[in-house]
Amino acid sequence: MNLKNILIIKLSSIGDVVHALPVSYELKKAWPDSHITWVVEPVSRDIVAMDPCVDDIVVFEKKAFRSFGGFLQHFGPLKRQIRRRKYDLVLDLQGLFKSAAIAWLAEAPNGRKLGPVDMREGSAHVSRPVVGPHAHDHVIERYLDVVRSLGALVPYAPDGSAVHFPIDVPATALAGAAARFRQAGADMKNPYVALPIGANWPTKRWPEENLAAFANLLYDHELIPVLVGGGAVDVARAAKVASLMDIPPVDLVGKLSFPELAATFQHAAAVTGPDTGICHLAIALSAPTVMLMGPTIPERTGPYGPSGHLLLAGRPCARCFSRACPKGLDCLGVISAESAWQELEKILR
Repeated sequence: MNLKNILIIKLSSIGDVVHALPVSYELKKAWPDSHITWVVEPVSRDIVAMDPCVDDIVVFEKKAFRSFGGFLQHFGPLKRQIRRRKYDLVLDLQGLFKSAAIAWLAEAPNGRKLGPVDMREGSAHVSRPVVGPHAHDHVIERYLDVVRSLGALVPYAPDGSAVHFPIDVPATALAGAAARFRQAGADMKNPYVALPIGANWPTKRWPEENLAAFANLLYDHELIPVLVGGGAVDVARAAKVASLMDIPPVDLVGKLSFPELAATFQHAAAVTGPDTGICHLAIALSAPTVMLMGPTIPERTGPYGPSGHLLLAGRPCARCFSRACPKGLDCLGVISAESAWQELEKILR
């Protein structure tokens, strides 16, 4: 099979895009002369930009298409971008209506348009779902099954150790991150633990009180707590956490670019946080990471690979997949600062 031009469609969110990165690596390994184009939404564009296997990026401005006028204005330019090439392979790894529309636009003369096993919203009518040997395993392996179906020899290990995340952090990012640390009154050379504090789902967020207590424990063990994240909700949470602490943490929420955040993870003693995109980025960068999970399913989207460690909320209703708890519980509230420290200490030892 000769694949010269390949289109990958994986739009958002950050964690989903990180989970799809190994697909580009395995495609490039099997077809080193191929040209890979990736369609992505703005929020995750900088993640794909650090992937050396991707040759071209098309940014899909979803918000611009929400009005009829916006659709008329932006459809033509998007179509021209997509059709700059004719593709030997189109992979819709998003598997939703919006990604199916992009896959439909893409010209693939041989009609080879594929997607993972769990396609939804009619996307299976545009791209053929691949039911591979790992259809019930981690989502990364479901994506890689699509590459396996093409005849590529993609390795597999039950612990995820065979998965390769192609991420090249720019050299300038470390200098930028170090400057952010200095501006916050800290030295990046001192041992620190990065703490992603936010998540899109309220049920995924660790309560501020628990996070503050955990950060105090880090100081007790001569580790500097560094808060990271972005957005207004995370900024407010960081302020609340700082107000509850004995010594204020290093607050870099909203102050790091994605490359600088990646450099921060690479040089951290460890990372501890909820099931969120930037925690998955930390794991992809081989940063020792403790991930706190409650409403989501670890076997599907949990930490994958040797650097990821799971701490599951011990509730009988865990894995409910609810964005807001119907019982009114603070899902991750049962994970104490002490239990998180005990898990982190295993890694640090």
